[in-house]
Amino acid sequence: MKSDVDKLLSNHRDLVHSEGMKVASHTQREDGDWVLHTLMLDGVDAPFKFKRQKKYKNLKGAKVNLTYYPTVEQVAGFEVEVMKVVRIKLY
Repeated sequence: MKSDVDKLLSNHRDLVHSEGMKVASHTQREDGDWVLHTLMLDGVDAPFKFKRQKKYKNLKGAKVNLTYYPTVEQVAGFEVEVMKVVRIKLY
């Protein structure tokens, strides 16, 4: 029987799944009616971003499983690699 993650990965070719990643920093800021969350992970230079309707508990130091799409955003005229999180779960 396939897990939810396996089903997502088989249906979406560009989707990536990582397990047991340690959160180095977690910021939350309001973005209209949503809260934008940005995670930095140990050993990874790209930020991981996701939105929620409400604030989330601080994840700094926690281990998480993430399912995400790598993407590129323009910041001040520079291209920056960003990971767009579609699923996050505490490890």
